[in-house]
Amino acid sequence: MENAVISEESIHVGKCSENLSSVEDALYVIGGKWKLKIIIVLQEHGSIRFNELQRTITGISARVLSNELKDLELNGFVKRIVHAEQTPVIVEYVSTDYSRTLKNTITALSEWGRIHKQNIREDVFDKP
Repeated sequence: MENAVISEESIHVGKCSENLSSVEDALYVIGGKWKLKIIIVLQEHGSIRFNELQRTITGISARVLSNELKDLELNGFVKRIVHAEQTPVIVEYVSTDYSRTLKNTITALSEWGRIHKQNIREDVFDKP
């Protein structure tokens, strides 16, 4: 009987550890203040140029946006398209099919954020 309890506990701890590791991996790639905002704007606008993207995301500096776009491109969420045949050269950014796999996650986060903000406004949390 004791072995069965230990086995169930080991399975539970292993699953918890696996979940923590998976969440850590996901947050490493899309975490931070700007990455999800960039992904959302790209998904809603289709292709967008750097300056327009910067104007759309209030408060992000050009340097930070550039670094975040490089990280997102490296991880397959953003594609950088250079139109060298035009003068001046035009660079656009588009979301990839891979970034669109986050759609349900983004929708769930958005809904949770809306409900959470409403709960705070209505002061529904128990106070100690």
